[in-house]
Parts: sequence; C-alpha cells; structure tokens
Amino acid sequence: MRGKEIRLERIMNRNTKKTIIVPMDHGVSDGPIPGLIDMGQTVNLIADGGANAVIGHVGLALHGHRQGGRDIGLILHLSASTKLAPDPNEKVLVNSVTNALKMGADAVSMHVNIGAESEATMLSDLGTVAVECMEWGMPLLAMMYPRGKNIKTNNDLDQVKLAARVAAELGADIVKTVYTGDPESFREVTRGCPVPVVVAGGSKTDDRTTLELIEGAMAGGAAGISIGRNAFQHRTPDKFVRAAACIVHQNKSVEEALKILG
Repeated sequence: MRGKEIRLERIMNRNTKKTIIVPMDHGVSDGPIPGLIDMGQTVNLIADGGANAVIGHVGLALHGHRQGGRDIGLILHLSASTKLAPDPNEKVLVNSVTNALKMGADAVSMHVNIGAESEATMLSDLGTVAVECMEWGMPLLAMMYPRGKNIKTNNDLDQVKLAARVAAELGADIVKTVYTGDPESFREVTRGCPVPVVVAGGSKTDDRTTLELIEGAMAGGAAGISIGRNAFQHRTPDKFVRAAACIVHQNKSVEEALKILG
C-alpha cells in the first residue's frame, strides 16, 4: 500500500492532513458551463489559491491540467452521466484505473448514488475499481450521495451515514458526501466512517453561506472540502480557495475568511 500513501500525500496537506479539492468534472454532465470553458486558466487560478487537487475527466488531463506554477494534484474521475440521460442518477464507467495511472493521475474518483434504481450496478463498479486500486496502489475517492425516487432529502443524517460507510466498507480511501446541516450531526457521519470524509459544496450560493458550510463541516470532523461551482465559478477563484484554505488548514473563522475576499 506504499504507493497509496505516496500518492495521498500529493492530494492532501502533509502538515494538516486536510485537503481542498475542486471538482471540475461537470463538463460531461452539463457541458461548457462558466468556469470550465477555459479549464487551464481555471486550474491555474485555483492552484495559485492553494487548492490541493482537482477532479476531472480525461479532458482535464489532456486540455486543462497545468504544466507550470504551483503544484496541484490530479484526480481522474472514472464514472459519468449527462443531464439528458433518461436517469441522470445512473453513473457508468468511462475510464479505468490503469489508464489513469498512464495519464499521471494521483488518484481516481467514482460517483455512486445510494438509493437510485441503478445502485446495484454502481456499487458493483465501485467494488471492482476499489480492488484494482489496491492492486496498483492508487487512492480512490468515492462520491456518495443519497439520491433516488425514494429519497426525500439528500442530507438526511441516517442516509448520509449509510452512504459514507458503504464507501469505506467497499475500499474507498476518501469519501465525499453532503453536509448534514450542523457540526453535531456531521460528527456522526465522520465518526462512523473509518476513512477521511470531505464535504461537497452543493449548489452555487453566496460566499458567507459556503464558508459557513465549510466551517461547520470542519468542526464536525471533516478532512476537508470538495467544492466545485462555488470555487471555479467564483468571481475570483484564487481568492475563494485562499479563503477556504484559512478555515480548512488554519482553523480560522468565517469572518477572517471573508476578509480575504474583500
């Protein structure tokens, strides 16, 4: 497992053991949305702000991952669906662990919607990929969301706890899931999951709301954040990441973080 340990150090801060990840895999699901039209420029900005890693599909590695400047980890996403699919909650494999290794990735990620009609297939894929990651020493981040026709709210505590634990049980090294709304309840999620949990950013919101989510998640035991639109669609992505970093890595307050944004 030494390979995993070495690669995990490339996507997590060695001193704080926390991470700031910016997912940029939305191009497959939503197309060329603002912030992802020039992926290289966006990666440069969020890297300069202090992000530890970015997540994207093969296109990010081919067209957007930076060649110079501050180092930033690359996590290649292995599953996908588009918003035009009959069931957008169904994610299918579109890449492999061995190909991600060939492309220089530091980790891979997969998306599983717990409660979706296609849950069984997604869990089967997650288990298969997890075994391959163990074989090759590749870290695996699992994006786990309660979603489906029987899921009324995707941040229900019991459902989020289940989603996070499933990923850990099947071999994920890091779990990404939704915030349950307050530090006390999110602490139950992180306590019940034996691997690091990072919190998703959700829909585009204002700066204070996003930073308060980050502060609450960190107080609840999160190992960091994985925030997309609120980072790459920000008016100043580098400053937003810098503000988030002062909470994640320096344990500073929302008020102190807001000063960075001006």
